[in-house]
Parts: sequence; C-alpha cells; structure tokens
Amino acid sequence: MTDTRAGASQGRRTSHRSPRRRRLLPGLVLGVLALGAWAGSGMADAVRTAGGADRPTAERPAEYSTALPFDLPSTRVLRDSGKPVFAHYFTPYPLSLDNEPPERDYYARNYLTPQGEKGKHSAYGGLLRDRPLPAPRESGDWELAHLRQEIRTARDAGLDGFTLDILSLTGRNAERVENLLRAADAEDPGFRIVLMPDMTSLETSPDALADALARLARHRSAHRLADGRLVVSPFKAEAQSPDWWQRTTAALEREHGIRTALVPLFLDFAANAERFAPISHGFSEWGSRSYSTQSGSEDATRRAHRLGKIWMQPVSVQDARPNQGVYDEAGNTETLRASWGEAIDNRADWVQLTTWNDYSEGSHFAPSQHNGYAYLDLTSYYLTRFKTGSWPRIERDTLYLTSRVQFAAARPPTGTQSLLTEPRDGSAAPRDTVEVLAFLTGPATLETWTGDERAGGPAPAGVSARLLPLRTGTSGARVVRDGTTTTSVTSRYPVRDRVARQDLQYYAVTSGRSQR
Repeated sequence: MTDTRAGASQGRRTSHRSPRRRRLLPGLVLGVLALGAWAGSGMADAVRTAGGADRPTAERPAEYSTALPFDLPSTRVLRDSGKPVFAHYFTPYPLSLDNEPPERDYYARNYLTPQGEKGKHSAYGGLLRDRPLPAPRESGDWELAHLRQEIRTARDAGLDGFTLDILSLTGRNAERVENLLRAADAEDPGFRIVLMPDMTSLETSPDALADALARLARHRSAHRLADGRLVVSPFKAEAQSPDWWQRTTAALEREHGIRTALVPLFLDFAANAERFAPISHGFSEWGSRSYSTQSGSEDATRRAHRLGKIWMQPVSVQDARPNQGVYDEAGNTETLRASWGEAIDNRADWVQLTTWNDYSEGSHFAPSQHNGYAYLDLTSYYLTRFKTGSWPRIERDTLYLTSRVQFAAARPPTGTQSLLTEPRDGSAAPRDTVEVLAFLTGPATLETWTGDERAGGPAPAGVSARLLPLRTGTSGARVVRDGTTTTSVTSRYPVRDRVARQDLQYYAVTSGRSQR
C-alpha cells in the first residue's frame, strides 16, 4: 500500500488518499432490481444517535418537489431509520476561500488554471478540474454562513451528517473543523458530525489527540451513540497500533470523562480487522472507485458482523487526481450505482460517501460547477432505499446524462502538461461513452443524440441505463410518451477532440433541475 500526500496551497496541508485496489469480479451494474424489504436488526438499533430528538425547523427547498424522480421522505423519517448516511467532508475546499465573486475568487485564480499559485500546478494542468457550485457572497461571518449552507444542502438531500476529516490540530484546516461543528450546532444539531482524525497527516500523541477531540466533543452536533459514547473514526487507523488508540480512548475517559466508540477506517481492512476488533465498535474502509471493483465488500461486511461490529460502507462516484497522475474508470454512473448496491445488498449499517467535497480527487458528491446537483440527487434515491428498505415510487420522468468532455486517449499538446493522468492499476479499462440514466413513470420512447448522430427506441418503466458512443459536440435525450415530450436533458459542456489539458472526470446533468 502506497500512502500519497500532496501539499495544498495557502499553507494548507492536504492528504490525498490512495484507495486499496483489489482485482474483483465485475460489480452490480444497475442496482435497481427489487430487493426485499430490509428487516431491521439489533445492529441497526445500536446506531441510533443521541441527537435523534433534534429536528430541523426548515422545510426542504421548494424545488425538491420537482427536482427528483420520486418524493423524498421527510428528514424525520430518514433519520429515524437507524441507518445513517454520512459524507466525508474535506476542509481544504469549502464553498469559498475568500468570499469573492466566482469569476475572480481563489478557486478561479489559483486552483482551476495551470498558471495559478505562481505556476506550481502547471505540470498537471492546474490543481482542480471542478469547484463547488458558486455561492453568493455573504456579509459578516461569511465562512460560518457558507458552512451552514453546506449543511442545509446535505440535510435536504437526506444525509445524516458529515465525517469530518481532521487534517491538523492547528491552522486553517483546524479552524474549519471547529467552524463546521459550530455551524451544525447553529443550523441543525440533529445533523451529526463524526470526528475523523486523519492519520496520513496528523503527527501527535495519544494525550494531545485526546485533548483535541475532547474540545470538539463539546459541540452538540458531535456524533454520539444512543448510550452517549463519542464516535471517533480515524482515517487510516492502521498508521498507529491498537495500543496507541487504546491509550487515546483511555485518556479521553480518564482526563475528560468521555467514553468512546471507535470506528476505525482502514486502507486495508482485511489486514487489520482482527487486530483492532477488541477496541472497536465498528469498521470501515476507504474502498475503490471503479465500477469493476465493487463486489468485494460483502466479505468485509460479513466479517465485521461476525466480529460483532457495525460496518460503514464506502459509496463513491468517481476519482481523478491530476496532481497524482491517476484516475479510476468510473463507467459513467456505474460506480455510484454499484457501490450503493453493495451497501443495500450486504445490509451495511452505516454509509460514508467518499467524498462530499474533495475536488482534488474529483470524488465529490456536493453540488459543483460541472455537475450541478446530479450526483447528489441520484444519491437521494439510493439512500431512500437503504434507509427505508423499499425502492421509492417514481413519480416524475427524469433523465441523468453523464459523459466526459474529451476522449480518454486525448493528449494535450507536447510540453503543456508534463504529468499525464493514467488509469490506476486494477481499474476497469477506459471507455468513451455517454450514459442516459432514465427514471420513467411508464413505458415511453427515449430519443437520444450524441453530436450529429440520433437514435431512439422504447424504454421501460422504472430505472434503466442506455450507453451511447462518445462523439464530439453535445449530447442529449428526451422522453416521448403519447406524442408528447415529458422531459429532456442536454449536456452543458461540449466534447472536444483537441484538448489543452486532461480532464477525465465525468460531467453530469439532470433534467430535474434548470440547466444554468
């Protein structure tokens, strides 16, 4: 296992995680077959939050009544399921770094361009390929206001909270950790924050870490189990021994009166499960990001349950890291659907979306400039099945279109990008496809176009995916029933055969929301 790091700008130190890769049989493709209702277990009952009585006072935004293909259950119903869904929050990339207009803010000037930060990212064409969906400028404590906005966005989509990556105990990232907890306290204390010390970057002692966690645990939103234990879920827990972690939790109880439920997240679960079992409440793993490597989590879930532990299943959408020169072939939305299928089929206890906002990995579910809400809206559908045990009824025809904006083999002109991005070892083979994922209330005709090529054919009621060859120009689709177009979608970014730099993320768009 190679642990990779990269230093972030403005004095921030980031940790870019390198997921463990396993060669597995192809995973679930659609993840939408009827799956018998989930019968709750004592394991699920054990994870109800101590903050379960806290309820948000605000209703979901009005657009949720039309944005999704189904009616999302209320926050109360979803939280009462006892099967929480968290998203991994990465502090280097909040909604804004300087509260400036998006056309000239720090993202635009320094992260999205090869010339940014005095050219330090020029070798790989710029640090990022996407950014948070621009937020309006705020007066007063704008950082807190933006964090509250992110909490509302996640809550409205059905998420229970964030797993909060603690990269350092001092500095800007540490300040954002504290501010995110403050924001949750103010916005909705029922939105839970799981403390996740990141052991790829933290250099500390058990006593010092215990002191820092105790300070954060004062916040009402810090996630506790129903029995009052504080949940601590260290990233790459195997960087320290079980004895080291036992000394940390002992210091929390001895010095601060805080009992702990340790849920270590491993880069290599199989090698560490038995060692950590005596001190752990549950387990998780960072997981893989290619659709062909999703089918191995059944063994992990069963092993965790056999050891009497809960299992937090990683769910991902894609992964492309220009500054590390690697990407995983996500297969349009196949990785997202397959990883959700693993969580549902294997009866995981918790889910962690990996990630909410790590734009340097291209792994974000959060609304972004290139994807809008598309990936988050899809997740609302699958988390509803995960939490309620039933597939939600499709009430509105809705289309999701995904494609890259360049061919996988496209290369920038010689000399403009010295570090090229290649498929990670073990990933599925690169492919050039447009996917139309259709949620239909009844049978209809699905008409599609990619560039100048048009096609059409019947589509069934329910959820179905159609793959088309990637071509230059724009792509789109529309649903026709009884001679009337019920919904349509068009890509917002054209595919080009000549590129100035590599951008191997899949862009997404949904017909359920206005295409700004």
